[in-house]
Amino acid sequence: MLTLLLAADSISGWQLFVQQCLNGLTYGALIALIALGYTMVYGIIGLINFAHGDLFMLGTFLTLTLINAFGLDTAASAWTVAISVAALLIVVALFCAVLNFSVDRLIYKPLRNAPKLAPLVSAIGVSFIFQNVGLLWKGPADLSVPKLISQRNLLGDSAITFTPSDAVLLVVVAAIMSGLTVLVKFTRLGKSMRAVSQDPVAAQLMGIHVERVIGSTFLIGGGLAGFAAVIYSMYIGTIGFQIGYINGLYAFTAAVLGGIGNIPGAVLGGIVIGMVRSLGSAYVEERWTAAIIFGILIVILIFRPSGLLGERMREKV
Repeated sequence: MLTLLLAADSISGWQLFVQQCLNGLTYGALIALIALGYTMVYGIIGLINFAHGDLFMLGTFLTLTLINAFGLDTAASAWTVAISVAALLIVVALFCAVLNFSVDRLIYKPLRNAPKLAPLVSAIGVSFIFQNVGLLWKGPADLSVPKLISQRNLLGDSAITFTPSDAVLLVVVAAIMSGLTVLVKFTRLGKSMRAVSQDPVAAQLMGIHVERVIGSTFLIGGGLAGFAAVIYSMYIGTIGFQIGYINGLYAFTAAVLGGIGNIPGAVLGGIVIGMVRSLGSAYVEERWTAAIIFGILIVILIFRPSGLLGERMREKV
């Protein structure tokens, strides 16, 4: 992405605008992938899982470890790369899913009926523990991830750049969002999730195993963090033990902006943040983008407290 930004200096006018929109769309899709994990867990148990960003960071470290262990690079054939990427997506997603599920069983589950601040503070604590695990695993310096997917321009000699990794990212996010929508709306597990999110006690009286539904949600949320970790590692190419904080913050903001608990809303929020960040970097300055993003978030929340696609919920009395 940095290469694309630098290349933007050599183009002007509408080409620069289109290039920045493409950059914003792809980065926003990446943020949306992380935001989906936040929004699913919050939608079910109302917990802001601050450890989700650092879980994603550990997934990027496992991705780099596996790539180095098997000596993967762009010199491999297209079939080898495709199989390797598919294997990475599965292995890293399983790792993050099991880790997320274990944290829920060991830490969040005993606090299920505690005051809301207790699991919230615990999530912050897990976040710091994950950061320190990352620090011990790979050290404090940023690391480069070998590019597995070709960076050639799919638009030929055009000044506008759109690479295969951009296409893979957009396809993966679209597929995951569609799969999650189908899961939540049309499957037995999805219906149980919706019932638990509305009223866990009533759901339990109706015969739904609430803890099984919550555990499944943490498994799916962790898997999404694993998918995001593999895509981020191959797309951005630089990882470090602190990437979970900033990307997690943007992802959480995207979830709130779109309407936390709402799957299409998380994707919309991610794309809005990606577009604002990209256009802000090009037409204002990189250092002001965070202020612009959160300024827009504040304005939207003033007029739509439940987010762009969120539904107004009546307070229970």
